[in-house]
Amino acid sequence: MKILVTGASGFIGSFIVEKGLEDGHQMWAGMRATSSRQYLPDPRTRFAELDFSHPEVLRTQLAAYKADFGGWDIIVHAAGATKCIRREDFFRTNTEGTRNFADMLRELDMVPRRFIFISSLSVFGAIREQPVRQATPDRPWIYAPIRENDSPRPNTAYGESKLEAERYIKSLKDFPYVILRPTGVYGPREKDYFVMAQSIKQHVDFCVGFRPQEITFVYVKDLVQAVYAAMEKDVLHREFFISDGQIYHSTDFSDLVREELGHPFMLRVTAPVWFLRAVCTVSDRIARLRGKTATLNRDKFHILCQRNWQCDIMPAQKELGYRPEYPLARGVKETIAWYKREGWL
Repeated sequence: MKILVTGASGFIGSFIVEKGLEDGHQMWAGMRATSSRQYLPDPRTRFAELDFSHPEVLRTQLAAYKADFGGWDIIVHAAGATKCIRREDFFRTNTEGTRNFADMLRELDMVPRRFIFISSLSVFGAIREQPVRQATPDRPWIYAPIRENDSPRPNTAYGESKLEAERYIKSLKDFPYVILRPTGVYGPREKDYFVMAQSIKQHVDFCVGFRPQEITFVYVKDLVQAVYAAMEKDVLHREFFISDGQIYHSTDFSDLVREELGHPFMLRVTAPVWFLRAVCTVSDRIARLRGKTATLNRDKFHILCQRNWQCDIMPAQKELGYRPEYPLARGVKETIAWYKREGWL
Protein backbone atom coordinates (compact mmCIF):
# COMPACT_ATOMS: atom_id res chain seq x y z
CA MET A 1 0.00 0.00 0.00
CA LYS A 2 0.94 3.63 -0.45
CA ILE A 3 0.85 5.12 3.04
CA LEU A 4 1.36 8.72 4.11
CA VAL A 5 2.29 9.40 7.74
CA THR A 6 2.08 13.04 8.77
CA GLY A 7 4.22 14.18 11.69
CA ALA A 8 6.68 11.52 10.55
CA SER A 9 9.69 13.28 12.04
CA GLY A 10 8.18 12.93 15.52
CA PHE A 11 8.35 10.18 18.09
CA ILE A 12 5.21 8.26 17.11
CA GLY A 13 5.26 9.06 13.40
CA SER A 14 8.81 7.80 12.88
CA PHE A 15 7.90 4.42 14.37
CA ILE A 16 4.84 4.15 12.10
CA VAL A 17 7.02 4.79 9.05
CA GLU A 18 9.60 2.29 10.26
CA LYS A 19 7.01 -0.46 10.69
CA GLY A 20 5.50 0.18 7.26
CA LEU A 21 8.87 -0.17 5.57
CA GLU A 22 9.48 -3.43 7.43
CA ASP A 23 6.16 -4.73 6.09
CA GLY A 24 6.99 -3.77 2.51
CA HIS A 25 4.67 -0.78 2.09
CA GLN A 26 5.52 2.36 0.15
CA MET A 27 5.95 4.90 2.91
CA TRP A 28 5.73 8.68 2.60
CA ALA A 29 6.91 10.80 5.51
CA GLY A 30 4.80 13.93 5.65
CA MET A 31 6.61 16.80 7.36
CA ARG A 32 7.71 20.40 7.21
CA ALA A 33 10.77 21.25 5.14
CA THR A 34 12.60 22.26 8.32
CA SER A 35 11.80 19.07 10.27
CA SER A 36 14.58 16.71 11.29
CA ARG A 37 15.05 13.44 9.39
CA GLN A 38 17.17 11.93 12.15
CA TYR A 39 14.83 9.00 12.78
CA LEU A 40 13.98 8.45 9.12
CA PRO A 41 17.30 7.13 7.74
CA ASP A 42 15.92 4.35 5.51
CA PRO A 43 16.58 5.28 1.84
CA ARG A 44 13.24 3.70 0.84
CA THR A 45 11.39 6.49 2.68
CA ARG A 46 9.73 9.02 0.39
CA PHE A 47 9.20 12.53 1.73
CA ALA A 48 6.16 14.76 1.29
CA GLU A 49 6.44 18.41 2.30
CA LEU A 50 3.07 19.54 3.70
CA ASP A 51 2.06 22.90 5.14
CA PHE A 52 -1.18 22.46 7.09
CA SER A 53 -1.23 26.08 8.27
CA HIS A 54 -1.72 27.60 4.81
CA PRO A 55 -4.54 26.04 2.73
CA GLU A 56 -3.42 27.52 -0.59
CA VAL A 57 0.11 26.20 -0.15
CA LEU A 58 -1.24 22.82 0.96
CA ARG A 59 -3.51 22.65 -2.11
CA THR A 60 -0.53 23.20 -4.41
CA GLN A 61 1.56 20.60 -2.60
CA LEU A 62 -1.16 17.94 -2.63
CA ALA A 63 -2.06 18.62 -6.27
CA ALA A 64 1.56 17.99 -7.23
CA TYR A 65 1.59 14.63 -5.43
CA LYS A 66 -1.69 13.68 -7.08
CA ALA A 67 -0.26 14.45 -10.51
CA ASP A 68 2.90 12.51 -9.71
CA PHE A 69 1.49 9.23 -8.36
CA GLY A 70 -2.23 9.66 -7.76
CA GLY A 71 -2.29 9.97 -3.99
CA TRP A 72 -2.25 7.56 -1.06
CA ASP A 73 -4.22 4.46 -0.10
CA ILE A 74 -3.93 5.17 3.63
CA ILE A 75 -3.20 8.36 5.55
CA VAL A 76 -2.14 8.32 9.19
CA HIS A 77 -2.49 11.83 10.55
CA ALA A 78 -0.05 11.86 13.46
CA ALA A 79 1.01 15.50 13.09
CA GLY A 80 0.17 17.76 15.98
CA ALA A 81 1.43 19.93 18.80
CA THR A 82 1.67 18.71 22.39
CA LYS A 83 3.40 21.84 23.73
CA CYS A 84 2.71 25.42 22.68
CA ILE A 85 3.57 28.87 23.98
CA ARG A 86 0.01 30.17 23.60
CA ARG A 87 -3.33 28.41 23.96
CA GLU A 88 -4.41 29.41 20.45
CA ASP A 89 -1.36 27.69 18.98
CA PHE A 90 -2.83 24.28 19.92
CA PHE A 91 -5.98 25.04 17.93
CA ARG A 92 -4.09 26.44 14.95
CA THR A 93 -2.00 23.27 14.67
CA ASN A 94 -4.22 20.47 15.95
CA THR A 95 -7.67 21.70 14.92
CA GLU A 96 -7.24 24.07 11.98
CA GLY A 97 -4.36 22.05 10.54
CA THR A 98 -6.48 18.90 10.54
CA ARG A 99 -9.45 20.77 9.08
CA ASN A 100 -7.32 22.23 6.29
CA PHE A 101 -5.88 18.82 5.47
CA ALA A 102 -9.23 17.04 5.33
CA ASP A 103 -10.78 19.84 3.26
CA MET A 104 -7.98 19.79 0.70
CA LEU A 105 -8.11 16.00 0.38
CA ARG A 106 -11.83 16.23 -0.39
CA GLU A 107 -11.48 19.20 -2.73
CA LEU A 108 -8.79 17.46 -4.79
CA ASP A 109 -10.54 14.08 -4.77
CA MET A 110 -7.63 12.59 -2.81
CA VAL A 111 -9.57 11.07 0.11
CA PRO A 112 -7.80 7.78 0.94
CA ARG A 113 -9.44 4.43 1.63
CA ARG A 114 -8.78 5.12 5.30
CA PHE A 115 -7.82 8.20 7.30
CA ILE A 116 -6.41 7.24 10.71
CA PHE A 117 -6.33 10.15 13.13
CA ILE A 118 -4.05 9.94 16.17
CA SER A 119 -5.97 11.72 18.91
CA SER A 120 -5.54 11.32 22.68
CA LEU A 121 -7.22 10.09 25.85
CA SER A 122 -6.85 13.72 26.97
CA VAL A 123 -9.95 14.63 24.95
CA PHE A 124 -12.01 13.26 27.87
CA GLY A 125 -10.34 15.08 30.75
CA ALA A 126 -10.85 14.20 34.41
CA ILE A 127 -14.36 12.76 34.12
CA ARG A 128 -14.22 9.74 36.47
CA GLU A 129 -12.32 11.08 39.44
CA GLN A 130 -14.54 9.70 42.20
CA PRO A 131 -13.52 6.20 43.34
CA VAL A 132 -16.28 3.63 42.97
CA ARG A 133 -15.22 1.70 46.04
CA GLN A 134 -12.36 1.03 48.45
CA ALA A 135 -10.52 -2.17 47.72
CA THR A 136 -7.14 -3.69 48.65
CA PRO A 137 -3.93 -2.31 50.18
CA ASP A 138 -2.34 -2.38 46.70
CA ARG A 139 -5.28 -0.48 45.22
CA PRO A 140 -6.75 1.54 48.10
CA TRP A 141 -9.22 3.13 45.70
CA ILE A 142 -10.76 1.74 42.52
CA TYR A 143 -11.91 4.03 39.75
CA ALA A 144 -14.14 3.22 36.80
CA PRO A 145 -12.52 3.26 33.35
CA ILE A 146 -13.35 5.96 30.83
CA ARG A 147 -15.59 4.50 28.14
CA GLU A 148 -16.40 5.53 24.58
CA ASN A 149 -19.96 6.58 25.42
CA ASP A 150 -18.82 9.00 28.13
CA SER A 151 -19.12 12.73 27.46
CA PRO A 152 -15.72 14.39 26.88
CA ARG A 153 -14.81 17.28 29.15
CA PRO A 154 -11.20 18.13 28.27
CA ASN A 155 -9.38 20.24 30.84
CA THR A 156 -6.32 21.11 28.74
CA ALA A 157 -5.89 23.21 25.61
CA TYR A 158 -4.27 20.19 23.98
CA GLY A 159 -7.27 17.97 24.74
CA GLU A 160 -9.75 20.63 23.61
CA SER A 161 -7.95 21.13 20.30
CA LYS A 162 -7.81 17.39 19.62
CA LEU A 163 -11.50 17.02 20.45
CA GLU A 164 -12.44 19.80 18.04
CA ALA A 165 -10.38 18.08 15.34
CA GLU A 166 -12.17 14.80 16.04
CA ARG A 167 -15.56 16.46 15.79
CA TYR A 168 -14.73 18.06 12.48
CA ILE A 169 -13.54 14.79 10.96
CA LYS A 170 -16.67 13.03 12.18
CA SER A 171 -18.89 15.76 10.69
CA LEU A 172 -17.67 15.11 7.14
CA LYS A 173 -19.99 13.04 5.01
CA ASP A 174 -18.56 9.69 3.87
CA PHE A 175 -15.09 10.52 5.24
CA PRO A 176 -13.41 7.14 6.02
CA TYR A 177 -11.97 7.89 9.43
CA VAL A 178 -10.74 5.75 12.32
CA ILE A 179 -9.75 7.66 15.47
CA LEU A 180 -7.24 6.24 17.95
CA ARG A 181 -7.06 7.75 21.43
CA PRO A 182 -3.87 6.52 23.12
CA THR A 183 -3.13 7.09 26.76
CA GLY A 184 0.43 8.15 27.74
CA VAL A 185 2.77 6.92 24.99
CA TYR A 186 6.37 6.15 25.95
CA GLY A 187 9.36 4.50 24.34
CA PRO A 188 12.67 5.24 22.60
CA ARG A 189 12.97 8.79 21.21
CA GLU A 190 10.27 10.12 23.58
CA LYS A 191 11.38 13.15 25.60
CA ASP A 192 8.82 13.83 28.36
CA TYR A 193 9.14 10.46 30.10
CA PHE A 194 12.88 10.76 29.52
CA VAL A 195 12.85 13.81 31.82
CA MET A 196 11.47 11.54 34.55
CA ALA A 197 14.21 8.98 33.93
CA GLN A 198 16.83 11.70 34.01
CA SER A 199 15.47 13.00 37.32
CA ILE A 200 15.60 9.51 38.84
CA LYS A 201 19.19 9.11 37.70
CA GLN A 202 19.83 12.36 39.56
CA HIS A 203 18.25 10.73 42.68
CA VAL A 204 14.88 12.53 42.75
CA ASP A 205 11.40 11.26 41.92
CA PHE A 206 8.58 13.78 41.92
CA CYS A 207 4.94 12.84 42.65
CA VAL A 208 1.87 15.04 42.85
CA GLY A 209 -1.01 14.89 45.32
CA PHE A 210 -1.70 12.56 48.20
CA ARG A 211 -4.79 10.85 46.80
CA PRO A 212 -4.05 7.55 44.99
CA GLN A 213 -3.53 7.87 41.26
CA GLU A 214 -4.16 5.12 38.72
CA ILE A 215 -2.34 5.52 35.43
CA THR A 216 -2.28 3.76 32.08
CA PHE A 217 0.49 3.57 29.51
CA VAL A 218 1.06 2.30 26.01
CA TYR A 219 4.45 1.44 24.56
CA VAL A 220 4.97 3.06 21.17
CA LYS A 221 5.23 -0.29 19.34
CA ASP A 222 1.85 -1.34 20.69
CA LEU A 223 0.33 1.91 19.42
CA VAL A 224 1.90 1.24 16.02
CA GLN A 225 0.34 -2.23 16.10
CA ALA A 226 -3.05 -0.60 16.65
CA VAL A 227 -2.45 1.78 13.73
CA TYR A 228 -1.77 -1.08 11.32
CA ALA A 229 -4.68 -3.10 12.69
CA ALA A 230 -6.91 -0.11 11.91
CA MET A 231 -5.63 -0.17 8.33
CA GLU A 232 -6.34 -3.85 7.83
CA LYS A 233 -9.69 -4.38 9.54
CA ASP A 234 -12.94 -3.54 7.80
CA VAL A 235 -13.86 -0.97 10.45
CA LEU A 236 -14.70 2.66 9.74
CA HIS A 237 -16.24 5.62 11.58
CA ARG A 238 -15.09 4.38 14.98
CA GLU A 239 -13.01 5.70 17.86
CA PHE A 240 -10.82 3.47 20.05
CA PHE A 241 -8.89 3.90 23.29
CA ILE A 242 -5.39 2.41 23.20
CA SER A 243 -3.37 1.32 26.26
CA ASP A 244 -1.48 -1.81 27.29
CA GLY A 245 -4.61 -2.97 29.12
CA GLN A 246 -3.08 -2.73 32.59
CA ILE A 247 -3.58 -0.29 35.47
CA TYR A 248 -0.59 1.15 37.32
CA HIS A 249 0.02 3.12 40.49
CA SER A 250 1.62 6.54 40.19
CA THR A 251 5.02 5.23 41.32
CA ASP A 252 5.19 2.07 39.18
CA PHE A 253 6.89 3.78 36.23
CA SER A 254 9.57 5.40 38.36
CA ASP A 255 10.19 2.16 40.27
CA LEU A 256 10.80 0.30 37.00
CA VAL A 257 13.07 3.05 35.69
CA ARG A 258 15.06 2.92 38.93
CA GLU A 259 15.42 -0.84 38.58
CA GLU A 260 16.77 -0.51 35.03
CA LEU A 261 19.22 2.15 36.21
CA GLY A 262 20.66 -0.18 38.83
CA HIS A 263 18.70 0.96 41.89
CA PRO A 264 20.35 4.35 42.51
CA PHE A 265 19.53 6.13 45.76
CA MET A 266 16.31 8.03 45.17
CA LEU A 267 14.43 10.64 47.18
CA ARG A 268 10.71 10.47 46.43
CA VAL A 269 9.13 13.89 46.87
CA THR A 270 5.34 14.13 47.01
CA ALA A 271 4.20 17.69 46.39
CA PRO A 272 0.76 19.03 47.32
CA VAL A 273 -1.44 20.19 44.45
CA TRP A 274 -1.21 23.87 45.44
CA PHE A 275 2.58 23.72 45.22
CA LEU A 276 2.47 22.13 41.76
CA ARG A 277 0.05 24.81 40.57
CA ALA A 278 2.47 27.52 41.71
CA VAL A 279 5.46 25.82 40.07
CA CYS A 280 3.61 25.31 36.78
CA THR A 281 2.34 28.89 36.74
CA VAL A 282 5.79 30.37 37.33
CA SER A 283 7.47 27.98 34.88
CA ASP A 284 4.88 28.77 32.20
CA ARG A 285 5.26 32.53 32.61
CA ILE A 286 9.04 32.41 32.47
CA ALA A 287 8.95 30.24 29.34
CA ARG A 288 6.50 32.63 27.65
CA LEU A 289 8.74 35.59 28.38
CA ARG A 290 11.63 33.68 26.80
CA GLY A 291 9.53 32.61 23.83
CA LYS A 292 9.83 28.92 24.68
CA THR A 293 7.60 26.08 25.83
CA ALA A 294 7.86 24.77 29.39
CA THR A 295 7.82 21.14 30.51
CA LEU A 296 5.76 22.21 33.52
CA ASN A 297 2.90 24.38 32.31
CA ARG A 298 -0.83 24.87 32.89
CA ASP A 299 -1.78 21.89 30.74
CA LYS A 300 0.77 19.72 32.53
CA PHE A 301 -0.71 20.76 35.88
CA HIS A 302 -4.10 19.32 34.95
CA ILE A 303 -2.52 16.16 33.54
CA LEU A 304 -0.47 15.52 36.67
CA CYS A 305 -3.43 16.21 38.95
CA GLN A 306 -5.78 13.81 37.17
CA ARG A 307 -6.19 10.76 39.39
CA ASN A 308 -7.79 8.31 36.97
CA TRP A 309 -6.36 7.50 33.54
CA GLN A 310 -8.09 4.16 33.07
CA CYS A 311 -9.72 3.53 29.69
CA ASP A 312 -11.64 0.69 28.13
CA ILE A 313 -9.66 -1.00 25.32
CA MET A 314 -12.07 -3.91 24.84
CA PRO A 315 -13.61 -2.39 21.68
CA ALA A 316 -10.13 -2.13 20.10
CA GLN A 317 -9.37 -5.71 21.07
CA LYS A 318 -12.67 -6.99 19.75
CA GLU A 319 -13.05 -4.95 16.56
CA LEU A 320 -9.42 -4.38 15.53
CA GLY A 321 -7.85 -7.51 16.97
CA TYR A 322 -5.51 -5.29 18.98
CA ARG A 323 -3.31 -7.34 21.33
CA PRO A 324 -0.84 -5.30 23.41
CA GLU A 325 2.50 -7.07 23.76
CA TYR A 326 4.37 -4.64 26.00
CA PRO A 327 3.40 -4.46 29.67
CA LEU A 328 5.14 -1.59 31.42
CA ALA A 329 8.09 -3.63 32.70
CA ARG A 330 9.03 -4.83 29.22
CA GLY A 331 8.52 -1.43 27.62
CA VAL A 332 10.54 0.44 30.24
CA LYS A 333 13.37 -2.08 29.89
CA GLU A 334 13.61 -1.46 26.14
CA THR A 335 13.24 2.29 26.56
CA ILE A 336 15.96 2.71 29.18
CA ALA A 337 18.29 0.46 27.17
CA TRP A 338 17.79 2.75 24.17
CA TYR A 339 18.38 5.91 26.27
CA LYS A 340 21.64 4.40 27.49
CA ARG A 341 22.73 3.21 24.07
CA GLU A 342 22.08 6.62 22.52
CA GLY A 343 23.86 8.47 25.31
CA TRP A 344 20.74 10.14 26.69
CA LEU A 345 21.37 8.59 30.11
